[in-house]
Amino acid sequence: MNNKQMAFAGVWRRYLPAIRILIKKAVTAEQVIGINQSDIERNAGIKKSGYRFSINYINGRSELLHSNNDIAQAFITVLAEDETIKEYLNQNNYTFSFNSKYQLQIKISLKQKEAITSDTQETVSGE
Repeated sequence: MNNKQMAFAGVWRRYLPAIRILIKKAVTAEQVIGINQSDIERNAGIKKSGYRFSINYINGRSELLHSNNDIAQAFITVLAEDETIKEYLNQNNYTFSFNSKYQLQIKISLKQKEAITSDTQETVSGE
């Protein structure tokens, strides 16, 4: 991990408890968390950086593993360090998107969400 990635990892670690909760809640609806712009800019060393990324996790693995995007690589690294988050990522497929408004969106894949919903309905109707 290079110096910039290490700096961004510090930002993501601060938000990790909230991200952990939102990953769990994403099973029912898309979740969004605002990231403090000054945290990102202070670590990037530039203002109005326009950082963006979208990462798909399928079967617990990131599709963006070898990206040159420092903020995305730091995010992937921090998620991989957290055992609870790794469990969620292995159970469901997620998409994490960070936009220029400094918002992190967390979505569960539609296919996965439909399977969860139908399993829940079968359990309820089967009782």
